[in-house]
Amino acid sequence: MTLSSPSRDVPGLRDYAFDWALVDVETSGLIARRDRVLSVAVVTIGPDGEQTGEFSTLLNPGCDPGPVDVHGLTAERLLGAPTFEQVAGRIGALLQDRVLVAHNAQFDYDFLAHEFARARLYLPVSQRLCTLALNRQVDPPASDMKLGTLAAHYGVPQTRAHDALDDTRVLAGILRATLREAARLDLPLPLVACPPRQNVQFAPQPPKTPCAYRNPGRAEAGGPLVQGMKIAITGETATSRAELVARSVAVGLNVMSSVSRHTSALVTNEAGSASAKAQRAAAEGVPVIDEHTFLRLLDDVRAGTPHRGGAERAEASGAVGSASGVAAAVLGTAVAAPASTAAPAPPTSVAAVPAPRRPDPAATTGRPLTGRRVLILGGTHSAAAAARTRVVELGGSAAINLSRTVTDAVLLPGGETDRRLRRMPELGLPVHGEHWLNAPGAAPGAASPAAGSPSPEAEADRTPSPLVLPRGGVVDLPAPRQDAAPPWHITAAWAPQEAAEIDVVAFVLDEDEQVVFDEDFVFYGAPENPAGTVRLLTDGPAEQTIAVDLASLPPGSRKVAVAAAIDGEATFGDIGAVQVTAVPGTGAAPLARATLDAATTERTLLLAEFYRRGPVWRFRAVGQGYDDGLANLARGYGVEIAD
Repeated sequence: MTLSSPSRDVPGLRDYAFDWALVDVETSGLIARRDRVLSVAVVTIGPDGEQTGEFSTLLNPGCDPGPVDVHGLTAERLLGAPTFEQVAGRIGALLQDRVLVAHNAQFDYDFLAHEFARARLYLPVSQRLCTLALNRQVDPPASDMKLGTLAAHYGVPQTRAHDALDDTRVLAGILRATLREAARLDLPLPLVACPPRQNVQFAPQPPKTPCAYRNPGRAEAGGPLVQGMKIAITGETATSRAELVARSVAVGLNVMSSVSRHTSALVTNEAGSASAKAQRAAAEGVPVIDEHTFLRLLDDVRAGTPHRGGAERAEASGAVGSASGVAAAVLGTAVAAPASTAAPAPPTSVAAVPAPRRPDPAATTGRPLTGRRVLILGGTHSAAAAARTRVVELGGSAAINLSRTVTDAVLLPGGETDRRLRRMPELGLPVHGEHWLNAPGAAPGAASPAAGSPSPEAEADRTPSPLVLPRGGVVDLPAPRQDAAPPWHITAAWAPQEAAEIDVVAFVLDEDEQVVFDEDFVFYGAPENPAGTVRLLTDGPAEQTIAVDLASLPPGSRKVAVAAAIDGEATFGDIGAVQVTAVPGTGAAPLARATLDAATTERTLLLAEFYRRGPVWRFRAVGQGYDDGLANLARGYGVEIAD
């Protein structure tokens, strides 16, 4: 079937006419810089949607093939297969001058980039398209966004899951169907430039050993050192820096690469040094110890307080959640974040829920927009923000872009010029005036998704909508299954921008709201922390994701804070609403969603966070802004940022 089949021609589809190279790889693991490709398939499609080529092969990785129970590729099956280097030229020819397409495209792109680099060849890809990200924009009525689920939804036959060639043929059908839906909704394609701003050759250093002890605070003059103290070293030393670090770590000290207000002591033989560390220590009043004294103190380091383990955390925290907490999250009444620019305080209203679920009808009296998703068109920033807040108060979900789950649109002054308005009659969406939110009621088609109502069977299979959290709202994450704990994703999305560029970042923080190492600041230049537990994924120009392996974080990591920053003079008042979603794994159904648009003059916005409370991890939608740039936020979390 072509993209422009006369029987299913959709206006605007020609805007998506590219030469495509659809790719799927099966791998020995999940980390591109370490693991290898075991099989690869490429299907090429022309601008008319017709297939123009196909290639697939098994590969001998020269290493253990990893989870055979997933991909079925044993070492015996791969024996005698070519190496990647032997087929790289043929793969490169198929990718040349085409847009690379994959489901979770950054995964496939990163693996190909590393394999080409090992072969000392250039990966000839300048753009990529992620069908997972595209389907998140379309938001079809499917239970999740996994390849097999979307194949069933779009009627694409799937023969052998986790077979590279069959998955690529399935992907071709999903791409054709999704492009048609995107054209109906007039959605821009989330194309990503390759290589992205993250350098694909970025290879984090081996993870440092996390300190097992809490920071006891500043070192006292003439007093002993205590396990857990944060120590920084600067300037020339008689003992090699490596030996000083090794001896410090061996006795339980936490050696830092920067100085902050939480640093216990700075070791230097040049107290008046002009180094950045010495100047910061002087400004913060951090004690200074010379090398000779420090070596003497290392011989008698006092016992510290270990980071609390799971049992201790549970005892300290007491009972988690309550019936009122469940109602608070379901009804969107969790406590709002403070408006000040101080570090956000722990939330006082929580929800303990095992999984997303629909609210109890008995608890939704007076909330007429429950189950509805409302798109606001036009209006000033403050008026549009107030309208979206009202939608949530009435039990609905505020949309930032047109998708298949949108049920209503509200037209504010100035919205008449919004290009999406002309799509409403074709999609059967009711468009209401600005006063409708004062007393909304049922309207013809109000419960119909944008591209038509799903069949009863499709509606029955659809996972309930995610919990809608207000600014400051909190929800407990469900306990992980015993057999697997996939990384959690915090995805941030916004309306496409022409004059501003937004970067999503993450900080892995300890009890003192500080990074343990500078490398625990994850951003576009360093998209993965040393342990590989937190990663930045670029899904498109208007969507980025932070993936967090919560199960693998050390006990001292108490929080992962996710923020967004604008590069340039624009503010978040110019950008408008940012939608934040918590998802338990790649392509899974989301747990919770929040629309954050209270910002006006701010250029940095703290979006959301995962944090520990007792034995439970929680997700909080923050929405707290700062007028200054990202550098000051990073410094506040203890990251050393050069001026």
